[in-house]
Amino acid sequence: GWQASMKSGSLSYILPCNRLPVQLMSQVRVYTSSGQKKDLGSEDTNGSTPEQTPHKVGTGRQDMTNAGQKQAFLKEPIQVKVKAVLKKREYGPKYTQNNFITGVRAINEFCLKSSDLDQLRKIKRRSPHDDTETFTVYLRSDVEAKSLEVWGSPEALARERKRRKEAEIKYRENLFRNQRLLREYKEFFGNTKPRSSAAAMFFKGPGKVVMVAICINGLNFFFKLLAWVYTGSASMFSEAIHSLADTCNQALLALGISQSARTPDPSHPYGFTNMRYIASLISGVGIFMMGAGLSWYHGIIGLLHPHPIESLLWAYCILAGSLVSEGATLLVAINEIRRSARAKGLSFYQYVVQSRDPSTNVVLLEDAAAVLSVAVAATCMGLTSLTGNPYYDSVGSLGVGTLLGTVSAFLIYTNTEALLGRSIQPEQLQRLTELLESDPVVRAIHDVKATDMGMSKVRFKAEVDFDGRVVTRSYLEKQDIEQLLQEIQQVKTLEELEAFMLKHGENIIDTLGAEVDRLEKDLKQRNPDVRHVDLEIL
Repeated sequence: GWQASMKSGSLSYILPCNRLPVQLMSQVRVYTSSGQKKDLGSEDTNGSTPEQTPHKVGTGRQDMTNAGQKQAFLKEPIQVKVKAVLKKREYGPKYTQNNFITGVRAINEFCLKSSDLDQLRKIKRRSPHDDTETFTVYLRSDVEAKSLEVWGSPEALARERKRRKEAEIKYRENLFRNQRLLREYKEFFGNTKPRSSAAAMFFKGPGKVVMVAICINGLNFFFKLLAWVYTGSASMFSEAIHSLADTCNQALLALGISQSARTPDPSHPYGFTNMRYIASLISGVGIFMMGAGLSWYHGIIGLLHPHPIESLLWAYCILAGSLVSEGATLLVAINEIRRSARAKGLSFYQYVVQSRDPSTNVVLLEDAAAVLSVAVAATCMGLTSLTGNPYYDSVGSLGVGTLLGTVSAFLIYTNTEALLGRSIQPEQLQRLTELLESDPVVRAIHDVKATDMGMSKVRFKAEVDFDGRVVTRSYLEKQDIEQLLQEIQQVKTLEELEAFMLKHGENIIDTLGAEVDRLEKDLKQRNPDVRHVDLEIL
């Protein structure tokens, strides 16, 4: 409803929200939302309400003042600002035909020949690969039109794709069969092929350490087994089982080293470096089940059913030889870890705990456990020979099993941590972060992740807030400013403005991509461990 109030001889009306009041001292015009207007003034006396009666009362001087204010109000122009906005464009499926496609995809997906692509428009684009700056792409619409021209219809193109797919499957089956025949031929006639790079890995570094350990532990197992058969000692049986477990585990490590040297393929784009950690993990489980389990079992059986032990002279001789051989292997492993730790700038302890080289770590810990277990076995056997009590020998078997269980638990923990994708050291991560933040094109970085992929290979990921002004200035520095100014002066219509912005906007996006490539290249050059860099633009 209407409400009225009297103040200093004037009325102020409170109107509903869908009405816009324009108030004068003697007359009120009400504009409705439909554009109609109603006059409420002192001249209209028909149907006057009591609320309107005081509005008719006034002096002549007030009427003249109201008339002057009315004329002044009507003379003021009403200014309306209209904002020019481009019509929002709806991008349908046809717009994706402007996408680019590489020559390899055009040949494979649309069943074309390289000669067919020579007739199409070629576009130079920024290359995503480090070894090339630009590469050639084609418009997808041109490629689709050319494929229809070559094959005549979409149905014919689909039939050709199906035929090629069947031919590819058949080729793979024949390739697998030929590879199997080739292996059989090599086994029968001998392999005269030069030594491969995978075989060369076993003559240096961790491969050399593993091969030395396999040879020594194999011999130790054979002689310890003979000593156990001769003496019947539980401690000697544990030592024989220990050497057998070490030999099998180190053979597994050799397999992991050879598999880790395989080149990446489409199914495994980041390579096979984690095979060393997998082999070391299985080795730790094998030590626990075979070495520790059998040693505990034999020690418990010796405690429950003790039996006298024959002469231990040969056992002492074999243990002494095992101590020398295991010690030699241990020294080889220690020297290799020291050399690798020095190259990485780490201490010996940090290199072992972080499991930087899982294969050498396994050899180091197994040989260290072997040397200690030889000492434990010799001590317990000596006590048995002095006192004649066979329980000491069984206790020695339990001690060797406990030692092997501790080593296996450590190997399982460190290799599991490596396979889960642990982060790199905070100091190294801080250096990478500072390198990015010191670049002028970067405003801030967020959600930084750096994962150790194994064998000193790091994958770095961060969300980067780029400074658009710096990127735009970098683009303008490569342009002819006078020509660019002329293009701006020639812009007269909205269509010309849109074309100008689209042209240079795409070029600025390319400049941003080039800046991302530059940052990734700098990270890899200054930090050789960083192999894969993913920078996401905020």
